[in-house]
Amino acid sequence: MKLSQMLLVDPMSIYYLTGVYVAPFERFYGLYLRADGKHVFFLNKLFAVPEDVGIEKVWYSDTDAVIDMVATYLDTESPLGVDKDLRAEFLLPLMQKMTSGAVINASLAVDLTRGVKDLEEQEKMRASSAINDAAMKRFRGLIQEGVTEKEVAEQMLSIYRELGADGFSFEPLVAFGVNAADPHHAPDNTVIKSGDAVLFDVGCIKDGYCSDMTRTFYFQEVKKAHQMIYDIVRKANEKAIAKVRPDVPLCELDKTARDVITEAGYGPYFTHRLGHFIGLSEHEYGDVSSTNTRKAKAGMIFSIEPGIYLTGDTGVRIEDLVLVTEDGCEVLNHASKELEILG
Repeated sequence: MKLSQMLLVDPMSIYYLTGVYVAPFERFYGLYLRADGKHVFFLNKLFAVPEDVGIEKVWYSDTDAVIDMVATYLDTESPLGVDKDLRAEFLLPLMQKMTSGAVINASLAVDLTRGVKDLEEQEKMRASSAINDAAMKRFRGLIQEGVTEKEVAEQMLSIYRELGADGFSFEPLVAFGVNAADPHHAPDNTVIKSGDAVLFDVGCIKDGYCSDMTRTFYFQEVKKAHQMIYDIVRKANEKAIAKVRPDVPLCELDKTARDVITEAGYGPYFTHRLGHFIGLSEHEYGDVSSTNTRKAKAGMIFSIEPGIYLTGDTGVRIEDLVLVTEDGCEVLNHASKELEILG
């Protein structure tokens, strides 16, 4: 459907279009887009934005009926595209204001555009991943006898900042031993012991753009069975990456990696999609999964992160970010994927 108006509320999408970033918390924050170019910014008086943003600004206070104010600017008889992030407390009263125009989810108009990075964005993504590579080298050195997951995780932010990052793109995942079998394990007081997996899923922000990488090591020694699992996951990672190029359906990339793991007998233990899109946010719209039939396009950046998770035993994940190029892909991570024994 061709729309003449859209209300956008996702702060990162608004930043992408305007260069203005606001963290609204529970308050309404919206950019009203019109086909005739007469856009409107709806802003709480507590928000700080540049004086001249090239868009009409409408200010409201906490005691104002903000949706009533928004409705006065809408064409209530024409379809209104809304952002998927518009909360029900604002969406429902807004729908009541529309006299005959439908309210539809139009997020893809921005989401798909954000999914293809321009040259400047690509360079920023390279820079963020370069810092992540350098950080991974430092993180390996934190693993020593008696250390806990929390102790390691607590040192990561300062290392990132020393390397020039602005902060985390997400809270780091540090998992030892059986904890590595939990794909989203939060660092705790588990102490490293010989033979443990050491899984780092980490990322940083540089100039607004995110990095994300996972590497799995072992401490002091590795069992043959664990070495075999590692080799399977690495093969799945590399085979999927080798298939990345324009016009390949994203679901085929997932299948390529999943087939490697399934044929090795570990299919049920690869419990998540192969990857996610990334850029201004650590997880952006779009994924590399069995259900996503969209085709890869030059400029897309997404993760390739197969894993095998054996509850009560071990877990292995290897994750890289790839940039789709005109004839293949560029891997943004350069940290080695050879299995390394630490300590």
